[in-house]
Amino acid sequence: MTNPLLDLTGLPRFDAIQPEHVAPAIRQLIDENRALIARLTQAATPPSWDALMVPLTDAGERLSRAWGIVGHLHSVNDVPPWREAYNALLPEVSGFYADLGQNLALFAKIKALAASPEYATLSPARKRIVDNDLRDFRLSGAELPDAVKPRFKEIQEELSALAAKFSENLLDATNAHAEWVSDQAGLSGLPADVIGAARAAAEKEGKPGWKFTLHAPSYIPVLQYADDRALRARIYRASATRASEMGKAEWDNTPLIEKILALRAEEAQLLGYANYAEVSLAPKMADTPAQVATFLHDLAAKARPFGERDVAELRAFARDHLGLETLESWDMGYAAEKLREARYAFSDEEVKQYFPEHKVVAGLFRVIESVFDVKLEADHAPTWHEDVRFFRINRDGRLIGQFYLDLYARETKRGGAWMDDAITRRQTGAGIQTPVAYLNCNFPAPVGGKAATFSHDDVITLFHETGHGLHHLLTRVEEYSVSGIHGVEWDAVELPSQFMENFCWEWDVLQGMTAHAETGAPLPRDLYDKMIAAKNFQSGMQTLRQVEFALFDLRLHSDFQPGAGRSFMQILDEVRREVAVVVPPEWNRFPHSFSHIFAGGYAAGYYSYKWAEVLSADAYEAFEEVARSKGSTLDAAIGKRFLDEILAVGGSRPAIESFTAFRGRAPSPDALLRHNGMVAA
Repeated sequence: MTNPLLDLTGLPRFDAIQPEHVAPAIRQLIDENRALIARLTQAATPPSWDALMVPLTDAGERLSRAWGIVGHLHSVNDVPPWREAYNALLPEVSGFYADLGQNLALFAKIKALAASPEYATLSPARKRIVDNDLRDFRLSGAELPDAVKPRFKEIQEELSALAAKFSENLLDATNAHAEWVSDQAGLSGLPADVIGAARAAAEKEGKPGWKFTLHAPSYIPVLQYADDRALRARIYRASATRASEMGKAEWDNTPLIEKILALRAEEAQLLGYANYAEVSLAPKMADTPAQVATFLHDLAAKARPFGERDVAELRAFARDHLGLETLESWDMGYAAEKLREARYAFSDEEVKQYFPEHKVVAGLFRVIESVFDVKLEADHAPTWHEDVRFFRINRDGRLIGQFYLDLYARETKRGGAWMDDAITRRQTGAGIQTPVAYLNCNFPAPVGGKAATFSHDDVITLFHETGHGLHHLLTRVEEYSVSGIHGVEWDAVELPSQFMENFCWEWDVLQGMTAHAETGAPLPRDLYDKMIAAKNFQSGMQTLRQVEFALFDLRLHSDFQPGAGRSFMQILDEVRREVAVVVPPEWNRFPHSFSHIFAGGYAAGYYSYKWAEVLSADAYEAFEEVARSKGSTLDAAIGKRFLDEILAVGGSRPAIESFTAFRGRAPSPDALLRHNGMVAA
């Protein structure tokens, strides 16, 4: 029987692919790639685009697509058989890519292409691919002495395994803890749908009472709404100490963090860089760690007065109205929600009733269709879970992209929200290959036959991930390595996602995507006005929190020496003394769940969120300028320019060139500060 994981002619066959297919399929594709590379590096193969780069891309894409399916299933269906299948092949896949990056013969062939007369005749996209490949070869250790290369390869393989283990430990520790409430009085303050979900979770285990977990749809409402301070304190502590030395030894991420940082430092040293941050920045927009540090410190300085005001107001309110003389970390979300209700006369729970899933998705589609002149409709494909839906994007009746939408949290699904590519647009011998994306969120699922309702933050998250998806799906680039999100600098990749978030605050958008869960009435204008008034509620504190995470990440990878006396927790304490206005308890183990930098590709790159936010806010200001004359940001003319200059070009040119082509000038932070309410009155 044909292995369905090797059927890469169309959409992934999620109805047929099983864990036992992984090893034979991936090993066969690795063998095919190794054999091809051996042939391409022989003297008989000319260093030309058609003879070298085309077959290399074809074979590489097959392996990348198949392994991408395996990695996706490991993320969304992390049951033991899939975890074992993924981890069993991870060293072999990592080893293949480490060998590929150090293949001097292939490096020489691509250098010969770059030095040949043909290079001058290549399209800008193809030149960029060649240039990127040469850079990546150097970062992969191709120019290292032969005696050092085996150690460099060992580092790559070990880092891949450690990242996977970090995520698994975090998921296992998250799943292992529950807070049980047996007395209905302990549910005071909690929304009905959260209580219903907790009851359903208890019933699933055949137990009385209510079960609350550390998964976001359960955990966040407890901290935000539960009147029971002791319950808030217990669940906060459980979450804040996940995967640390305070839990099961086998789930402790402490040794993994230390090993990851030590290996990254060693990798940088082998490559001739002063630290890993320099390695990380080599393919990004930002030039040096010092430039990033200056950017973050400047942002912190601008946000600090607003952050200090935010926390002073919160402490005063908690003392005067909630009887909390000391505002603890497990009180912050609760007190903030009470202050917001008091100041703006509405709650997140009230707003949530106006965002049933079907209206939100329809509203999102309306924005995409209006701004980018496309049509979205339901489509059919095998999926990995019954809740997953599949859609297509058409323009003028022609298919241009498809995507899977997996909205709900599950115990077997990793936390957070993310977009990933399933298939990338490119020119093949059979024609243009249509791009396909995965959009994944962790929203509360429907309970008791009622439609799921989303918080406004959930809506923003959905728009954010869809922005990534549009970047991948609306590309017009036909070269695989710079098509869609491929080849886009990491600190610019958040531009389209953060750009899309802005539509979630527009009245003409929200009017069409809201309907009260009970009455069906759209969002009232007075409630919208309150939401706008509260939009920048505690934005100073939130900005400083993001700067804290970004500086911690940067410091870990630039001036921290593993094993030199200071721990990574001490580095975090130093950063907090510099920029934080709220300091968690000494026992908080935030780094142990910081998947972005230890398991998610953001190492020495977490600053990218704020860096790209400058770009996205400035880009959206162009839509606001149009709205002042036309009355709406849903404008197809400016949308076409954004599509043409940013989304459609993917990674085929430097991101700063794409931004400047759209905006007509260099980016400015003014729009971001204004959007966040951080401008002097």
